[in-house]
Amino acid sequence: MSKTILVADDEPNIVISLEYLLQREGYTVIVARDGQEALDAIARDKPDLVLLDVMMPHKSGFEVCQAVRADSDVRDTRILMLTAKGRETDVAKGLALGADAYMTKPFSTKALVEKVRQMLEDAA
Repeated sequence: MSKTILVADDEPNIVISLEYLLQREGYTVIVARDGQEALDAIARDKPDLVLLDVMMPHKSGFEVCQAVRADSDVRDTRILMLTAKGRETDVAKGLALGADAYMTKPFSTKALVEKVRQMLEDAA
């Protein structure tokens, strides 16, 4: 059975490229374009992994991460935060709120695919 990945990002070009890349790797991809959509999709679809942008409308990736970790139904969802905010304080905040990993934009697609594969294997 194919693993499901939620791509939560408000930048259309990033969503399109991640969706294409991950589908090519054999994953089922769901898309959310803001923080509230991401929370709704996580509750509804229970994805195996969430690629979560930090800066999004309605709720930030930090708020989404915190809400997921506080919800017993989805708290074990794997979260990889993707962001242009690469300062150590931002990384530390994301990890402190419960992100499993953190990648800064721009990132290499090869590195991202490898990280996704590793995180899904670790969860299994």
